[in-house]
This record gives sequence, C-alpha cells and structure tokens, in this order.
Amino acid sequence: MHIPVLYDATLAALNLRPAGRYIDGTLGWGGHSSGILAGSGPAGQLLAIDQDPMALAAARERLASYGERVTLMHGNYRQMASLAAQHGWQQVDGILLDIGVSSPQLDLPERGFSFQYDAPLDMRMNPTQGESAADLIARLNETDLANVIYEYGEERLSRRIARRIVEQRAKNPITSTAQLASLVRSAVGGQAGKTHPATRTFQALRIAVNDELGALREGLAAATKLLAPGGRLAVITFHSLEDRIVKEWMRDQASECLIPAKLEILACPHSCAAKTGPRACIYPVGRDCDYVPTLDVLSRKPIEATPEELKANPRARSAKLRVAERRLTTALAPET
Repeated sequence: MHIPVLYDATLAALNLRPAGRYIDGTLGWGGHSSGILAGSGPAGQLLAIDQDPMALAAARERLASYGERVTLMHGNYRQMASLAAQHGWQQVDGILLDIGVSSPQLDLPERGFSFQYDAPLDMRMNPTQGESAADLIARLNETDLANVIYEYGEERLSRRIARRIVEQRAKNPITSTAQLASLVRSAVGGQAGKTHPATRTFQALRIAVNDELGALREGLAAATKLLAPGGRLAVITFHSLEDRIVKEWMRDQASECLIPAKLEILACPHSCAAKTGPRACIYPVGRDCDYVPTLDVLSRKPIEATPEELKANPRARSAKLRVAERRLTTALAPET
C-alpha cells in the first residue's frame, strides 16, 4: 500500500478536532485522508479532491468504510473554493495540500512520468484533458522549451537539451519516455552520478504539462480564504520551487504594514502585486494600513522526515511540510 509522507507530522499539524470539517486538496490514494477521518471521528467530515480518476477510484475503495463522512470530488485543488461551495461549505477547520506527483503515478509505466520505464510520454495528472508531454515538446519552439527546462527543472544545460530535442523531432516525433531520457543523456554527455541526467528535464515537463506552480499559487489563495479562524493549512512540497512559493505566501500573509492609510493604495506592498504575488511587507508592526494579516506561520523552518521514516520510505527524503493557522481577527487576503 502507498505510504503517505510525513504522515504523523501532517496529522499533528492539522490539529484535528472531533466533528471538524477538512479538505484534502490532493487526495491521491487516500493515505492522509484516512488519517484525517480517523483523527476527526466520530463526526468529522472530509471533502477530498483529486484530478486523477484512477486515484479517485483507489481512494473510494480505501475510504468506503467512512461512509457519508467523506465526499470525493474530481477536480484540481486550485478550484477548491467552488468545489467546497458545491458541497455547501463556506469555511473549514483544516486544509491539506500534498503537492506534486504521487508514488503510484510514478510507478505506473503507462502514465509516462518516469524514465525508469519505456512508456508513452504523457505526464498528465488528469489524463482526460490537456496536452501530453509529447504534445508539449512537439509544440514549443527551441527558446520556449529551453526556458521551461531551465525555469521548472533548474537545469543549467537547458539550451543544449532543447537544441537536441528540436533536432531530433525534425527527424522523428519524440513520443516515449525512453526516447526522451536517452536524448537528454546524449545531450549532456551521459554524466555519471547518483541522479539520472534526465531527472530535471522530466520534472520540468511534468510541471509545465500540469501547470503545477500556477495551481499551487491559486490553491494557496483559495485555501487561505476558506479557513475558519483557528483553522490550519498544511502544505507538503518536494522541491525548492514549490517550497519557495509556499514559504513566501505564508510569510506575506503573516506580514503587517505601517504605511498610513492616506497614501494611495498602490503604495502599499500588500496591494501592489509583484511578479509572483503580493510583496512582503517590510514593516514589523501593523498600524493604519487597511490590510490585516490573515495567517500565523507555525513552522518557521520546514518539517522534514525523521530518520525512522526515511528508512521506511526513502521517497520522503525531499519532502518539506509547512504549516500556518488562520488568525482569529477578520482579514481580507490580497488578490493575486
């Protein structure tokens, strides 16, 4: 059975309450959801969301014993506000987001996430919509492809890899994971090491195909607004791009402002959007500004797997958990 990462730490972070209402925005195979339902019993309710129909089917079977306490919905967690509204929920006591691809998805060759198998180059978390990774690399020009690999994979040899992809696709379409992995290895010179040369490229394409960073930003904003006062937000990430977004969002939502209200609204760093969202406030104490912080950050440093968990589940080695709590005061989060 799939082992959810940071299981005990995540359930503790959510501060589960009997009869509480919770959202698992990234249901997966239902491991964390099962713990939330058990910890919020006997009357706690869970709205569980996933964009992968296969994951929903597996989780439905796993969570069947909880009956009407759990509602499963097909969708992306970036849509959680509208999905919660369909369920009649305006506020919840806790939200969990476990970002990225799941172990079962990686382990299923036909999903095309891994270079460990020769399979169709797909990578869609929702295989019923959107373009596949094969479609993406067939469509993008060399510059855009290099930018994707560099920005989302942090691959310093992105231009060399993009050039090789474009040269190869002019001869034959690149449609399989083995093709792409071999091509990337040849482009970077087959460098030896613990990490496969194609790791960063595969990560970049997966993030681009599923718009994972865009979904994360929208999901964090939706989650912050849905939390009831005292409600907890727990977010698990697996690489620096995700973790940075979560860290900055929580920090910004906890920041206070000293800019006098008489100044033009665009002068306030909480109202003036930067490239990746609201700017962090440079002032330590709140006074006069209409903006009121929405969150208290409970994890100044990310929570990571213990040595015992790493021994049992090596895939937890890159997992980071950050936790925040909705402030008791009424506040409006800035729009992104």
